[in-house]
Amino acid sequence: MRGGDEQQRGMFSYVTLEQRVPAAHPVRRIRVLVDRALERMDEELEKLYAKKGRPSIAPERLLRAQMLMVLYSIRSERQLMEQLNYNLLFRWFVGLEMDDAVWDVTVFTKNRERLIAGEVSQQLLLAVLAEAYEQQLLSEEHFTVDGTLIQAWASRRSFKAKDDPPQRGTGARGRKLLRDTHESTTDLEARLYRKSSSGAVMPSYLGHVITENRNGLIVAAVATQSSTTAERQAALEMLKQIRRRGWITLGADKSYQEEGFVRALRHAAVVPHVAEYKPNAKWLNWLTEAERKDPGMALSQQKRKLVEKSFGWLKQDRLRQVKLRGLKRVNWTFRFAAAAHNLLRLSKLVPIPAVA
Repeated sequence: MRGGDEQQRGMFSYVTLEQRVPAAHPVRRIRVLVDRALERMDEELEKLYAKKGRPSIAPERLLRAQMLMVLYSIRSERQLMEQLNYNLLFRWFVGLEMDDAVWDVTVFTKNRERLIAGEVSQQLLLAVLAEAYEQQLLSEEHFTVDGTLIQAWASRRSFKAKDDPPQRGTGARGRKLLRDTHESTTDLEARLYRKSSSGAVMPSYLGHVITENRNGLIVAAVATQSSTTAERQAALEMLKQIRRRGWITLGADKSYQEEGFVRALRHAAVVPHVAEYKPNAKWLNWLTEAERKDPGMALSQQKRKLVEKSFGWLKQDRLRQVKLRGLKRVNWTFRFAAAAHNLLRLSKLVPIPAVA
């Protein structure tokens, strides 16, 4: 006999959020790792808030909500709030109960500005790396560096001539470049740039990472304005941030094959494992014969694919075209995505008892 389509609704739920999330769900492992990182950041987060006044949204919940945007490729804060309103898995991850009200989109974004001003994404990246160090998952001797193009939230048509361009440009011998004479009316810090001769010129920033060669975890990340020298300059700055043990090796592609950069690596106790051009008069190679024949050179070049894997994941959606304007916000978003990448990798590398 056919059953009736009864519409009777229960008034109460006797199943908790904790019970609704499957024990084997991969997000459970990520939640444990996120909570551990947030515990390490507790003192830094405390400094961002006044001792008196009305309580704001808990920064831990803000960061977990932001993490969902990266992990699940949620396009906007408005869509995130919509998901939090009915998605029980998302509510559990953030820390909201089933009856808790969801935040207004404007309130959420304004509270996030406090975290951006406090450089919280860099602190989160370091906190996640601390977990990896404890689990002995990081190499302290062999690294790889690379950069990628990040499309800005602006169009080429938004670039207009400056009302008061400088008398001397930033090019060689004071030559005026496009960035000296034109700027975007939408994003003042974005620049028209193409990373390769075959690529399209677009308003952009550059994202840079250094990965360690054992498991491909990102140990340093930064976003900069686009330029032909930004990759090498960012690499030297990021090298100062990484945890190391004496002399280290650094693998890189041919765009890092430049005399000043190679010399600076040697001065910083770094063995340059930089890919070389075929011998020609236009593009010179600056490695010594000993560096060129170093047995680790070939291995470093093989490990370069690990950094490409991280870029492939980072640019699946959120960082293909960043939706925040200004270098500071883009840099914050890029580092936060790097921390999310590491969390996803750690959730597969850390043994289950270690995160139980």
